[in-house]
Amino acid sequence: MRKRVTTAVIALLLFLPIIFFDFGGISVQLLGALLAIVGVYELFRMKGLAMLSFEGVLSAIGAVVLVLPNNPWFSYFPDNTDKLILFYFIVMILLGISVISKNMYTIDEAGFPVLVSLYVGVGFQNFVEARETGLLVLLFGLFIVWATDIGAYMIGRKYGRRKLWPEISPNKSIEGALGGILSAVFIAIVFLIIYPGSLYFEYGSFVMIFWTIIFSMVGQFGDLVESAIKRHYQVKDSGNILPGHGGILDRFDSMLFVFPIMHLIGLF
Repeated sequence: MRKRVTTAVIALLLFLPIIFFDFGGISVQLLGALLAIVGVYELFRMKGLAMLSFEGVLSAIGAVVLVLPNNPWFSYFPDNTDKLILFYFIVMILLGISVISKNMYTIDEAGFPVLVSLYVGVGFQNFVEARETGLLVLLFGLFIVWATDIGAYMIGRKYGRRKLWPEISPNKSIEGALGGILSAVFIAIVFLIIYPGSLYFEYGSFVMIFWTIIFSMVGQFGDLVESAIKRHYQVKDSGNILPGHGGILDRFDSMLFVFPIMHLIGLF
């Protein structure tokens, strides 16, 4: 527990100034790109593939292309260039390897680096876009995820009796999941009281509470998705970059699902 707390404090001391001040307007963008690269590395590592391989490098580049905004990073391309086209060019290269290798490298194998790029790339892209919309939008999403995680852990540890999804994550309980939702709702209410009408949200407070419940559920599902991936590859953690916490995906798995849903319903 001491190791977990120490790591969390150090990580927050590094993480919070970046998202609060967004130095030069690009620090959060670079942070998102870096986190995406580490996420790609962790997924390749779980599968037993080398990150410093042709497909690993292309997957990382694809994720970064999705994370970074057009301006200023792709302003030197023609005006009508779409990031989706740049990403698809990487897909074309991966698929083209099947021809060059005479089908020694198949479409099934090409699918993994593409899916990895989309999973971490789009997730961290929306993390970056939330900050570009406004600090409060990003903080709202982060607080909901953190409150859900803490509430689910504390309530589940004390009152957890019924398993939520034992085939995927044996330690999670229904009581913990409900505790996570209640914690998120409480934090959302406090947040909306402190910052009434100052968010970039088109919805009223009561509707935002409803969406908070959805975000909390989606975040917990994102956590289960990463648990399913780890169970498939028979690993305990996605990585070891955060002592006591595991890898980047272990800490951001919920956010990779929550921020795209926030974007989908028009919060940024």
